[in-house]
Amino acid sequence: MFRFISPPLPHLIYCGEDTYPASGRHSDRSGIGVFDLLIVTRGCLYMAEESVSLEIPAGSFALLRPDRAHRSAAPCREETHFYWVHFQTLGSWHETDQAPASAELRPDDVLYEIHRFAFYLPRSGKLSSPDAAYDWLRQLLALQADAGSSSQWRRQLVFQELLMRLQADATLPERDSYLTIAEEAAAFLRRHYRDAINYKSMSETLHFHANYVSLCMKRAFGCTPLQYLTRYRVELAKRLLIDTNEPVGRIAEETGFGTFSYFVRCFGRQVGTTPRSFRMRYRQG
Repeated sequence: MFRFISPPLPHLIYCGEDTYPASGRHSDRSGIGVFDLLIVTRGCLYMAEESVSLEIPAGSFALLRPDRAHRSAAPCREETHFYWVHFQTLGSWHETDQAPASAELRPDDVLYEIHRFAFYLPRSGKLSSPDAAYDWLRQLLALQADAGSSSQWRRQLVFQELLMRLQADATLPERDSYLTIAEEAAAFLRRHYRDAINYKSMSETLHFHANYVSLCMKRAFGCTPLQYLTRYRVELAKRLLIDTNEPVGRIAEETGFGTFSYFVRCFGRQVGTTPRSFRMRYRQG
C-alpha cells in the first residue's frame, strides 16, 4: 500500500496502451522516476519489482514504484492488452503496511491539518467496476492528443477520478482493515466535534467495541479518539482565530470545548501558546 500526503495531489505525466502477443514480455526498467500504473483489460501480465512478484490478470491493476527496477517475471501466455499510466507527486509518499508514525501528524504549518490529508492506494488489486476504469483511461488517451490548456486541465481531473476509483474499487488486504475503521471513526468525530465525546454512540455507529476502535486509531493516527478530537478542535479554533473576529470564549464554544479554561489548556498543550497570543502573532500587519 502507498500512502500519499496531499496537497499537492499526484499529477499525470503520460499514459498509453500496449498489446503483447503470446510469449511477449514487458521491458526491463530501473529507476524510471515515475510511478507506473498497469491496468490489464485482457490476458495477464507477469511482473516482478525486484524481489516482489506481481501477477496482473484482466480487470486488475498493479502500481510500481518510481525508484526500483521492474521486469517481466514470465512471458504472456496469451494476447494481453493493458493500459499504462505514469504519474508522480511533489508531496511526500511512502510504501507501508504499518501505522504512520505519530510524528508525521505534527507538522509545522499553522493550518497543515486543515488543508492536508493522507490517502492510500493499494499496490495491486482487482477492480469491482473495470469497465468504468477503462472508460477513464480512454478519456485520458483522447485528452492527451489535445495540447490545449483546457484539455490538459481536464486530463488531470480525469486522472484524479481514476485514482479515486482505484481506491474505492480495489479490495484492501485484510490486515489493512484497521485503516478503514480508523478513518470511519475519525469521520464520526469530525461530524460530532461540537458534542461531548460519546464512546457508546461511536461504537454503535461503527459496530465495533470502543476499545477496538481506539486501538485502530492508535495504529493509524498515533492517538486515541479523544486525542484526535482535541487535535481537530484545536485546528478548527486556529482557523477561526485567524479568519474571524469572534471572541476567544465564543470560539471555545463553537469548537466543542466544554469550558474556556479547558480550551486554553488544550490549545496551549498543542500549539505552545495561548489563543490570544496565537491570534496576535498571525494577524499582525
